[in-house]
Amino acid sequence: MIEVEGLTKFYGAFPAIQELSFNARPGEIVGFLGPNGAGKTTTMRILAGYMPPTSGTARVAGFDVVDQSLEVRRRVGYLPETVPLYPEMSVFEYLTFMGSLRRVPELEDRVDEVLEQVAMLERSESYIGNLSKGLRQRVGLAQALLHKPEVLILDEPTIGLDPAQIIEVRRIIQELGRERTVLLSTHILPEAQQICGRVLIINRGKIVAEDSPGNLQAQLAGAERLVVAAGASCEQLLQLLGGLPGISSVRAGSRDGEVEVATVPGKDLRPLLARTIVEAGVDLMELRTSGLSLEEIFLQLTREENDEQAGG
Repeated sequence: MIEVEGLTKFYGAFPAIQELSFNARPGEIVGFLGPNGAGKTTTMRILAGYMPPTSGTARVAGFDVVDQSLEVRRRVGYLPETVPLYPEMSVFEYLTFMGSLRRVPELEDRVDEVLEQVAMLERSESYIGNLSKGLRQRVGLAQALLHKPEVLILDEPTIGLDPAQIIEVRRIIQELGRERTVLLSTHILPEAQQICGRVLIINRGKIVAEDSPGNLQAQLAGAERLVVAAGASCEQLLQLLGGLPGISSVRAGSRDGEVEVATVPGKDLRPLLARTIVEAGVDLMELRTSGLSLEEIFLQLTREENDEQAGG
């Protein structure tokens, strides 16, 4: 369980995060999304007990991250974006070393358990320096699990991995999330859509949206992606529709003569699109809606936040 209320962190005069409030329940995988510099890593370091906040409170597994930092660390498994590994050690040696620092009981048996959990048991004698990026990431995940934490905090766990490695790490995270709280930061938006029950979108140190991916789509009702197919080339359609009011973007579709149109929230532009195409003497073949992806929601929300701050 993670409970955050009014969490703020300044680096000098710069506010890295401002008045963050959210929670994450046991058995829940929460995605923490935002552009570089939004405050994701700062928040995760505070929750893992690596640095104190400037103000506000945060409790992890029922313990305060400032007043009960040691208790928090006992209950948190933290995988930073850059995993601190020792390349000259074997996988088994490294995990045994890390487990001894945490005073894990029956250590050798526990090391075998976590290696099996992350599908690394057959590589236990391999030197870490000889492992691929994906396998090193699994070793980092194994060390985060050694002490059977109630809460997992994973900062960009699939960054730099190839597609097959990403799929495997996602599968492992989904299994882990069945019995513990997982807070997961990622830049891979489809990843959050696939494995997270809820997402927090953070921009410039503030949470700008919080809900399930499906509910976020519903909140932006009217901000839709429209698929238009007509008897003209994509280039002609892009020119014809690109300058219309209420349209945020137009791009080529999957077939010639098809484009995808993204609209701003609150406007149904289907009548305008149909009228524009027909009046141009072009045959309209198809006009249908397609819900916004999480990526489009993310871009829309962060763009609105940036526009508001620029205007203020």
